[in-house]
Amino acid sequence: MPPIIFRKGLDLKAAVADQLAAAYHSRIVDEFRAQGYVRTSGRLTIHLAREFGFCYGVDRAVDYAYQTRKKFPDRRVFLTGEIIHNPHVNDQLRAQGIRFLSDPDEQSTTLGPEDVVILPAFGVSVSDMVRLDHQGCTLVDTTCGSVLTVWKNVKRYAQDGYTSLIHGKYQHEETRATASQASQYPGGHYLVVLDKDEAADVCRYIVHGGDREAFMRRFERAMSPGFDPDQHLKRVGCANQTTMLMTESLEIGEMVRAAMLERDGAEALPDVFRSFDTICSATQERQDAVVALLDDANLDLMVVIGGYNSSNTCNLAKICAERCLTFHIAEAECLVSADEIRHRPIGAPSTAAVSEAISRAWLRESGPLVIGLTAGASTPNNVVGQVVARLEDLASS
Repeated sequence: MPPIIFRKGLDLKAAVADQLAAAYHSRIVDEFRAQGYVRTSGRLTIHLAREFGFCYGVDRAVDYAYQTRKKFPDRRVFLTGEIIHNPHVNDQLRAQGIRFLSDPDEQSTTLGPEDVVILPAFGVSVSDMVRLDHQGCTLVDTTCGSVLTVWKNVKRYAQDGYTSLIHGKYQHEETRATASQASQYPGGHYLVVLDKDEAADVCRYIVHGGDREAFMRRFERAMSPGFDPDQHLKRVGCANQTTMLMTESLEIGEMVRAAMLERDGAEALPDVFRSFDTICSATQERQDAVVALLDDANLDLMVVIGGYNSSNTCNLAKICAERCLTFHIAEAECLVSADEIRHRPIGAPSTAAVSEAISRAWLRESGPLVIGLTAGASTPNNVVGQVVARLEDLASS
């Protein structure tokens, strides 16, 4: 008997609405919106980006998780891993009694038909889905629609004999799941590039060939089993992890197109290169909003709030750091004092194990102070509100 899969909620949205509001709502954020996204308190003025925080996909995933706990109060409920990259949200779900199969003490857990498993917003790999199917668990699928759009294109690439060149982080849950969509087909292959530097190496190989063994060593953890650059870069389709830097994804697509054009010529290009716009609209909106804020306001510094292993938050911080002094923090407690702030170094690898940096004398002690603020798509409003309150306390002390 096939497992039961819930993909459109569990008809309990109204039943968990108050619980979600209590956990994640912020009166301060509501006031910000009502005041035109600018708030002044004493010498401090804070400008909030007009698009920030929970996106639709994240909001939906968290909502479904709470509905699941409500629907199955007497059954074991698991998540395959973090539902989103935000420690506050994941800790709240643990407090609801939802267990994480990625936690060290759960990795040997045996699942069965009585168990309920929530699939995160990033999705899961094809092999994980097959395993869960065989175990007969009830599944609640919160995979984001933007991720599903990427999967659709990657599957089409594989079916038509194109290698998927994925702009992403090979260790990220979403990219692993996307890559598995390509490799599930006979002859389906993928190659993951982190940035323009790696893409440039691939483009050089496309045009000129080169040291095959060196190429294989560089990308050994970012390619499909059996990948051969001499064979599998003949036809390429571009895709991306939805939370990557939008401008870089587009630039990488153009780099690959130019390389294929140089090697094969304009007449052959439609048969050897494909590219679809698979950039998440929410990611793009948050990046556009922070650029607009940087253009419009004369800021002393920028604070970006979000999990340290959140790709979209790290990319927001990267955009801001190119324009002004920027601190990427996880929560209000990172604002230790007017002299000390704990933060994620800009440009550090986006892994859960990244070490915090400590900066001193980060907040000017006197005179007018203008701070810009934004939050990644996995950051709830209550955390944003807590950061605002802490900034106002520090500026007034």
